Amino acid sequence: MAMTGPEIEDLIRQAFPEAQVTVVDLAGDGDHFGARITSGAFVGKSRIQQHQMVYAALKDQIGGALHALALETVVPK
Repeated sequence: MAMTGPEIEDLIRQAFPEAQVTVVDLAGDGDHFGARITSGAFVGKSRIQQHQMVYAALKDQIGGALHALALETVVPK
């Protein structure tokens, strides 16, 4: 069963409780999502490390219940 946008957002918020998180269904099919995460936890990390942190928060759902996720990670100003 595919994950919903709110489920994705909940998993990300559990790992990054202070983050600003926006999850959007990119194709309107409940299968392709985009997420924008702004978090102080990303300070000093490379973009790859930031994305790895988010993937870890999703607990191996990528490729399973979560088919596709376009990530945008942002360090707060």
